[in-house]
Amino acid sequence: MSTEYNSDRKSGTKKNSDSAFIKSKYSLPGVSVHAFCITDTLCSVVEKSKIDPKMSQISITFTKGSIAEAVSMFSNSATPDLIIVQTKLSPGEILQSLGALADVCDSNTKVIVIGDTHDVTLYKELIANGVSEYLIEPLSVKDLIGVIGKIFEDNTEEESFGQTISFIGSKGGVGSSTIAHNCAFSIASIFARGTVLADLDLPYGTVNINFDRDPIKGISDAIYASGKVDKVFIDQLLLSYTDNLSLLTAPSMLDRTYDFDSDVICRILDILQRSCPFTIIDMPHLWNHWTRDILVSSDTVVITTTLDLPGLRNSKNLIDVLKRLRPNDKPPYLILNQVGMPKRPEISIDDFCGSLGVESSLVIPFDSAIFGIAANYGKMICDIYPKSSITKMFSNFIHIITDSVTIDKSNQGIYGKIRNFFKRK
Repeated sequence: MSTEYNSDRKSGTKKNSDSAFIKSKYSLPGVSVHAFCITDTLCSVVEKSKIDPKMSQISITFTKGSIAEAVSMFSNSATPDLIIVQTKLSPGEILQSLGALADVCDSNTKVIVIGDTHDVTLYKELIANGVSEYLIEPLSVKDLIGVIGKIFEDNTEEESFGQTISFIGSKGGVGSSTIAHNCAFSIASIFARGTVLADLDLPYGTVNINFDRDPIKGISDAIYASGKVDKVFIDQLLLSYTDNLSLLTAPSMLDRTYDFDSDVICRILDILQRSCPFTIIDMPHLWNHWTRDILVSSDTVVITTTLDLPGLRNSKNLIDVLKRLRPNDKPPYLILNQVGMPKRPEISIDDFCGSLGVESSLVIPFDSAIFGIAANYGKMICDIYPKSSITKMFSNFIHIITDSVTIDKSNQGIYGKIRNFFKRK
């Protein structure tokens, strides 16, 4: 006998109170899914997938059973948009069983088969017979969400999604904005790919100062626009800094308060994500609906902190809440900045990271000369000090956060003694 579990967010089952109302720009379309799982492991994967913000609009039901249970269930009822079936049958038996399932499926129903047989011939036959995807166990939550998204993506849509990387500080003054700006410049320069740096610290943002630019228009024009905001509109607001780097600056004025709904800013970031390979977001030191929603929906989150008690407490709070709201995404990257500032007491790196339960991804030593001169001239460090150790650190770090090539840890220079250099769980 099969056992049915309803994971529909509209049901009476308990749901994550935070992620339930987060409307991520990565949310998959509102479709119905019914999974038939033989193993407890796959049941657990399906169950965990329901709390992911990307699945917020999807109705999921899973049944402990096989293809035979699916055939029996849908013989007398309508089929969902997607059926996922797990099987332990031989290749010949799989094709025969799926033939019976096809007889009871609606014409627009898609099917994913999960098996344990590595067989190229079987895969080709399944695809040729209308199966949307054949997956091999073991299967992760990320794998499941990814294949559902791939199946239901709009094939008429020409734009591809770029990568969104959000930088946030554990408190004011830790250097998160400076690091975000230098990383954006490095990504655009080293990878030679389109990059947009968006300053979301609307009243106090420093993108305009750090890049020595004073544009007439910026991101607030899109946020408070009365008409349609589309790619053409956003392109008119972007300030070209180099061939591959564009700036979307903040007004940096106090002539108004900046209260708006999450949907407003998420629509803007969605346009950016469809328009360029990399969107770097300089987050304000705030915690409200829209800042939380942006962090949750970002591909990558980078937390910058200093080695003190407020930094430790706030970093832990950020890491814990993001792990809870982003259970199937990679954890935030941790940057320890201003390390070794003279006469300033510090928590040791081991104790600091041990309390957080993570390792640092980057340790930046205190260097008032390099950072100060760059800031005063409105330049990025790798622009005026291309051979400095700090420039090398940023170069290595952007390869990590963009999932690019393996970093080169050789020739660490005068800062080679700093422990945990580019280490991460």
